[in-house]
Parts: sequence; structure tokens; C-alpha cells
Amino acid sequence: MSDNQHGLQGPTPEERPHPEGRRNSQGIRIDPAAESEHEPRRTVLSALVEHEPGVLSRVAGLAARRQFNIESLTVGPTTVEGHARITMVVEEPDPGIDQIEKQLAKLKPVISVGELDDDAIRAEVVLLKVRGEEPDKVHAITEMYDGKTLDAGPETITVQLTGDEHKIDDAVDAFRRFGIIEIARTGQTALAHGAKTTVPGEEPGTSGEPTKPNPNQ
Repeated sequence: MSDNQHGLQGPTPEERPHPEGRRNSQGIRIDPAAESEHEPRRTVLSALVEHEPGVLSRVAGLAARRQFNIESLTVGPTTVEGHARITMVVEEPDPGIDQIEKQLAKLKPVISVGELDDDAIRAEVVLLKVRGEEPDKVHAITEMYDGKTLDAGPETITVQLTGDEHKIDDAVDAFRRFGIIEIARTGQTALAHGAKTTVPGEEPGTSGEPTKPNPNQ
């Protein structure tokens, strides 16, 4: 029997070279050297959108399909009737952040989207329900963090706190001593610092002009 009948000659599976690196969700192999050049970083994206039914679910669906690491997602009205602002906190390497912006810009309800600078004004709201055995101490901690007591009874006390993420985290840690029963956090919302626009092309609410889609997206 000839060699051809036994198959082609070649290295055994153990001798063959094996490419390194993991594959992404689309099955494409990622070069570990290229991946290591871009460490994940945390940032805030703001998008102006047409305030229509289902817009938030479309944005959330995009993030889920593309497997973007979205830490929080908030939406609310703006000064322009029919428009809403979506604020997203993401943690991705720079290429991933760039991809999120490009994919968001392709969604029909999105008017304009951009990444906020590090000096952006950021805040969130948290509601905390704690055990009510030590009301005086709970009140002292609430005042320390400029909070507000919304409900107080013999068994539970519910407070509201507002501030940047670090302040909220510190406050939550301080309230743990009383026993946190329930907690609800809104996630961050943000605006650009000073006179800077929060998203590219955004018009001031007093100008009477609508924001136009960003031509660079």
C-alpha cells in the first residue's frame, strides 16, 4: 500500500504550531500583544436621543449583543421637548470605547454621542433602608453625608443620599454598621464641566435650536 493511501505526510498534532490568544464572541482570535496595549478604563458616555418608546431597550440590546461592559445606564428628559439624555458608564479598552460610540451613533434614535472629559460633573442618587435600632447614630451619619431621611420607624430608617460615586461608596460603607436591609442606586448621570457641551453639537436649551446629528460620527 502506498504512502498516499495512508494520507499525507506531515507533523503530528503535537508538533504543529498553536496560535496564542483568546477568541472574542465572534470567534475572531485576539492578538495578546495587541490586546495588552489597551488596558480597560472606566469612562462616561453621553448620548442625546429621540425620546421615543423602546429607545432605552435598543441601547441596552446593543450593549448585550456586542458584549460591551456597561456598568450603569440612565435616561431622562432634556431641555428640548422630545429629546432624552442617556448616560452610560463603561469599562472597556480604548478600541472598545471607540466601538461603543460608533455603534450607538448608528442607532436611528441617537442624535449625537460623545465621551465626557475627566472633569465632568457626575452624580447619582442612592436610597438606603437600614435597621432602626440606633436612630440617633443613623441620623448623624445621614447629616455627615448631606443626606435626607425619607422614612423613619421603630424597625427601619430610609435615607436618600446624592453625590459623586466616591461619596456614595463611602456613605454606603458607613451605613453598613447598622445593617443595610435594602439599597437602590440610580447609576451615574453627568454633564460636561462649565460651558463645554456634553455631547458634540449640543445646543444650549436657551438657544431655541435643536441639536443636529454629529457629522463626524
